Amino acid sequence: MNEMKSKFWTRGIVVLITAFFCCTLWGSASPAIKIGYKLFDIEADDTASRILFAGIRFMIAGVMVILTGSFMAKKVLIPRIVSIKYVAVLAMFQTIIQYIFFYMGLAHTSGVRGSIINAAGSFFSIFLAVAVFHFEKLTLRKVIGSILGFAGVLLVITGGNLSFMEGSVSLQGEGALLMACLASAFAGCFIKLFSSKEDPVTLSGWQFLIGGTVMTIVGYCFGGHFGSISSAAVSLIIYMGFISAGAYTLWGILLKYNPVSLVTVLGFINPVMGVILSAIFLGEQSEAANITGIFALVLVCAGIIVVNTSLERKSRGK
Repeated sequence: MNEMKSKFWTRGIVVLITAFFCCTLWGSASPAIKIGYKLFDIEADDTASRILFAGIRFMIAGVMVILTGSFMAKKVLIPRIVSIKYVAVLAMFQTIIQYIFFYMGLAHTSGVRGSIINAAGSFFSIFLAVAVFHFEKLTLRKVIGSILGFAGVLLVITGGNLSFMEGSVSLQGEGALLMACLASAFAGCFIKLFSSKEDPVTLSGWQFLIGGTVMTIVGYCFGGHFGSISSAAVSLIIYMGFISAGAYTLWGILLKYNPVSLVTVLGFINPVMGVILSAIFLGEQSEAANITGIFALVLVCAGIIVVNTSLERKSRGK
């Protein structure tokens, strides 16, 4: 049975389709959040309601991950007592800090820009893995890939000029998105560190649930509310829970049965799908199709490919 699973999940077409599906889910997050603001009637400056919105989403995601993981493992996934501190750290960085800033940023910038800027997390992860956590060594390809990626992020933020000096870039918008990327990068490194001590699915499911619960309580206590609730709004927030739960579970399966480099290099699809879906569902076609945006997206994708290709070559050389 295990051999059959391995053969299935290592088939090239299966890896490609699954990775594309995961990146499509992640790419849909930016437009889904902005659509959610409209459906729930949440104003851009209503911080408490944004936190409440995010909290409920991640509570749903946590329940989905725990139930799915328990079904796959044929046992209830409950973290050990000694692992509670790991769950708490991940809940703080991966859910609470990251998504307070991410939801803030998307309230003050477009889905296209948010999707491209969000890719900066990949390059922050490289810096942290090398300089802070010492998981990896710095290579020329990592340097080149990171420079390309950050150049793309900087290009989409500035529009190719010094407009950010004139106030067109805000700390609440692009600045908050960069902070979310940094929190995500820390979370990724913590997962790598903690997964040797506790099942990563257990860690992820419970940190989603706990982080989402904390955000829900905080948002509600500070006056967070939904201006309107409809069947479409409820369906959307359930789907958003599935974005995190479904993509994480499937991506984890790909990483389990395939070389890390083979899977992560396909992550370049994520910002591409984010831009495409924002153009389709948010009406941001002009921003997605302009030369600056396209060139920025190409730079970001090239950076991701260059960085992960270096890992692939290294693994093949062993």
